Amino acid sequence: MYFRQIFDQKLAQYAYLIGCQASGEAIIIDPMRDVDRYFDIAAQDGLRIVAAADTHIHADYLSGLREMAERPGVTVYASGEGGSDWQFEWLRGSHYAHRILMHGDQLMVGNIRFDVIFTPGHTPEHLCYLVTDTASGSPVAMGLLSGDFVFVGDLGRPDLLETAAGHSGTMETSARTLYRSLEKFRALSPSVQVWPGHGAGSACGKALGAVPMSTVGYELVVNPALLAATSEDAFVAYILDGQPEPPLYFARMKRDNRGGPRVLGRLPVPKKVSPNKLSDLSGATGVAVLDTRDWASYAKAHLPGSLFTPLNRAFNTIAGSYVPEKMVMYLIVEEARLREAVVDLVHVGLDDIAGYATPEMFQEYARRGKVASVAEIEAPAVEQAVAGGAFLLDVRRAAELAEEGRIPGAHNIAHTRLLERIQEVPRGRPVIVYCSTGSRSAYAAGLLDRMGYRATNVAGGIESWTARGGAVATA
Repeated sequence: MYFRQIFDQKLAQYAYLIGCQASGEAIIIDPMRDVDRYFDIAAQDGLRIVAAADTHIHADYLSGLREMAERPGVTVYASGEGGSDWQFEWLRGSHYAHRILMHGDQLMVGNIRFDVIFTPGHTPEHLCYLVTDTASGSPVAMGLLSGDFVFVGDLGRPDLLETAAGHSGTMETSARTLYRSLEKFRALSPSVQVWPGHGAGSACGKALGAVPMSTVGYELVVNPALLAATSEDAFVAYILDGQPEPPLYFARMKRDNRGGPRVLGRLPVPKKVSPNKLSDLSGATGVAVLDTRDWASYAKAHLPGSLFTPLNRAFNTIAGSYVPEKMVMYLIVEEARLREAVVDLVHVGLDDIAGYATPEMFQEYARRGKVASVAEIEAPAVEQAVAGGAFLLDVRRAAELAEEGRIPGAHNIAHTRLLERIQEVPRGRPVIVYCSTGSRSAYAAGLLDRMGYRATNVAGGIESWTARGGAVATA
């Protein structure tokens, strides 16, 4: 049996390439949209991909399952559980080679057997795949492709249908469904490995571990969410408490993965713009300019209307939360990292990347063209600014405020939901924005600047405020 865990660091997502070396066949589980990399890996190891499957309708990225369905010789597998509202609609009546799976079904890839287990709760249609190498003669399975059901140290959050997709009144019901699904997990052999769909940094749970895999027995002993399941009510209270606000783009991902992502065929290839194009883009509101330079450079001088989106682990999340769907985008990015940025954007459904300029091109423009800047103040200046009429905005998660308190008088909007709630920020007043250390508030300050606000970032955030003796409100 061949096994390869493929990690996307920025979305903390695991895809799995599993193959039978005897037959040379392989399957990819939970692929992302840039599917060529999976075919390349398989070919390098002497395998051909003949199948692809998703564990569920994802909310945090656009699935590559439809891209896989477009490839000759690939059969795709998707859940038929969860009711009529939670089917992969793009497969209905399609010409694609596919099979709809139900609890108890099996599929074979060479000598590798995949037993389908219906595990609703995170989503209504969620499936896990129990993997057995039949050629080994082992009486027990080797591992569980657990998707967003069981993570290392956590469980998939059951609130996203309500908090991200807007299905009111579903989170408690989903939590209770998740509790009942745990019985199927407890029934597995303790030796079965757990191969999760996400690792630390994913917004699909609240405390995912950084270890890439675990075992059923280990999770039953140490996983806090499983240990909290002493009763159904206790579990529901635990699993719903403190879940982070989902990024704004999650609703789009859920919708598009159900209806069918746009087929890419190949990655977009943005063209380098002419020097005069930056002047045309200055202050433009119908397009989005994503500036991937560092904060010091952006704060000092940036193209008016551009967003601060450094090409770090938060890039997908910030772009997905700050750029409306189908908006044409331009990048300010190092040429060597252009492809990386494009891949990150298509992962969250932002495909309309028209062009790019390098930081050196922007510097040349800045010598003669109009630029904007964002101010930054130290924590001791916050009180004076607020006394002078500034609006104080805390862009941390609500759970952080509940645990750590806030600067007195601050209004809270999580930075990943700011575009949706921008009307809560009064116009005509300076805005002082902070988070824990100043990084998330820098993203928010860039968005506020684009939206026409006079935004100032608090260097060091509330940590600097409290370190200097600043008061904290707990209510």
